[in-house]
Amino acid sequence: MLNKWKRVDWSIVFIVFIFGILSVTLIHSGVAAWPKFKGVDTKMIFFYIAGFLAFFGMMLIDFRLLTKYFLYLFGAGFILMIIVIFKGEELNGAQGWLNLGFISLQPAELFKLVLIITLAALLMRKYRMRLLFWRDVVPLGLVTLIPLALAMKQNDMGNGLSYLVILLGMLWIGKLKYSHALIILVITAVTIGAGIKSYITFHDQIATTLKQTNMGHWLNRLDPWLLPEKADKNASYHTRNASVAIAAGGMFGNGYMQGPYVQSGRVPYTYSDSIFVVVAEEFGFFGCSVLLLLYFILIHRLILISLECKDKTGPLLIVGIVAMWLYQIFENIGMFMGLMPLTGITLPFISYGGTSLLINMASLGLAMSVRIHGHEVDDDIPRTTRPSLTRSS
Repeated sequence: MLNKWKRVDWSIVFIVFIFGILSVTLIHSGVAAWPKFKGVDTKMIFFYIAGFLAFFGMMLIDFRLLTKYFLYLFGAGFILMIIVIFKGEELNGAQGWLNLGFISLQPAELFKLVLIITLAALLMRKYRMRLLFWRDVVPLGLVTLIPLALAMKQNDMGNGLSYLVILLGMLWIGKLKYSHALIILVITAVTIGAGIKSYITFHDQIATTLKQTNMGHWLNRLDPWLLPEKADKNASYHTRNASVAIAAGGMFGNGYMQGPYVQSGRVPYTYSDSIFVVVAEEFGFFGCSVLLLLYFILIHRLILISLECKDKTGPLLIVGIVAMWLYQIFENIGMFMGLMPLTGITLPFISYGGTSLLINMASLGLAMSVRIHGHEVDDDIPRTTRPSLTRSS
């Protein structure tokens, strides 16, 4: 047990502790203009306490046990994804929460970690083997696309798209052929490009169809991004004011709790999805850079752990976690700069949210488990073929 604690990367723990301080501080400022959300900053303190318990608990579990019993984890997560469609509570237009009394569980958030473990376990079985498109890539795609469809059914596009990013990231180091990687990239680019072009060209017909099928909420997400001139004023209100607030922050910001747009309540959800706007308006470009630097250091430390791991599963798990966070960071920030559509994705470790924080802390604990237990080489793997992040051509 003592040796395990010696292998803990305390720099990561320190960074997350800083994230906790920043999160509570920013949430306190973000809810100042919203009396009905008073007290969520205090709740976040308790979420962080629970999060650190999840982190240390997951850290002490050998990650290979989780990949060994991945089918049970996948089955439980899949069942929760089904249940929430019929029994879930609706919040901010998404029906994705199960009320457990002491906390509202969001199965789509939980499933991100489940998916990482599942894909790592399946890819581990193909260790030292080149992935074949129909035999390997397509089944892994189905494992990902089915829960993605369930997430989209819940109107949770943010978490749904994260499943796809996790899959692509893990396939990349899973000995995917360059030709297959190129095919996937081309298909993805063509699909996205054709979809955007079709949406712009046939907007009126698509809008009519979506409204007739009770899916008009997608217009509120896509119009402000692709066709701001046609977007409903209420739909574009959020992104428009958020982008103005970010620009108003300038180089060093307006000062803590001095942001005119945030403190006047003109930017919605400043305690959760829009918390980056608080950083930008009150601390400016400098504050945003410091936050991104902390993310960079955290991800850099995780990559170093994966490179040092002697077990074949560890790098897969860490790349999945890194892909998940990179997507969330890019999506959360990009949607207020016109780079991405507006979704309900949280900024990792900063936005308010019990399930989101617990899953992120558990994911970090899983990465730490790789550092603690990953130095033990499996008996069936020759020392000369230890896995790494390098790919063969």
